[in-house]
Amino acid sequence: MPLTSVVEVSPSDFEVAFEKFQAEDSGVKLILFLADKDPSTNLSWCPDCNVAEPVILQKLSDAAGDVALLKAFVGDRPTWKDPSNPFRADLRFKLHGVPTLIRWENAAVSGRLEDYEAHVESKIDALLA
Repeated sequence: MPLTSVVEVSPSDFEVAFEKFQAEDSGVKLILFLADKDPSTNLSWCPDCNVAEPVILQKLSDAAGDVALLKAFVGDRPTWKDPSNPFRADLRFKLHGVPTLIRWENAAVSGRLEDYEAHVESKIDALLA
């Protein structure tokens, strides 16, 4: 299976997991920023996340090379909408919406799919190429 690792983290656990993620010796490294899920339904409060996540995971599972995925949950709706949300304020990622899928290479963003396009299979393929 080409999707070699998937790590899920909350904002409070992100930095430690991100350091390990950067140190991994894997093929393609992707970060998927998603809205939190409601434990009672296992669905996100963000409809775009509910559409994009299964498409992204399927495309990564079908990928030709090794892929490491860091899934970062940005919080519930009020937490995400707060301008001081740590992911909104982080200059490395410059997040404006969720879901956002980022390709991480050489300690920087080398490609990204924003919320309105993160579910488009051809764009996911292009990000992996």
